[in-house]
Amino acid sequence: MNHTSLTMALAAATLVLAACGKSDAPATATAPEPTPAPVTEAPAPAPEPAPTAENTAGKRVYGMTCAMCHAAGVAGAPKPGDKADWAPRIAQGKDTLYKHAIEGFTGSKGVMPARGGATTLSDDDVKAAVDYMADQSI
Repeated sequence: MNHTSLTMALAAATLVLAACGKSDAPATATAPEPTPAPVTEAPAPAPEPAPTAENTAGKRVYGMTCAMCHAAGVAGAPKPGDKADWAPRIAQGKDTLYKHAIEGFTGSKGVMPARGGATTLSDDDVKAAVDYMADQSI
């Protein structure tokens, strides 16, 4: 290989290497990017109060058993959310509510069959249902 061929090969290789990574678009002068303004964070919102644990057992028992009478007020059953009807009952205390719901009760306002007529309900299930209804009525 002669000196001219070697020079031309080196020049071609230099051009190829120089062109790597460059686009075909014409070069334009660009201004340097402005420095972004410092980010100021808005104050964090106040934390939301922790949701109260939902009484899923009480809701389930209410839906399967208690709602048949309590949703419609059958035989004097207080409707969940009816604060006026529940207030005197709640004032007697949870133990009295539990006792009447578990054992049954006949009073001046109506009748509560033992365990709402569902004899297979456990005491805990009945108490959960009482809590579910009473909690909606305070």
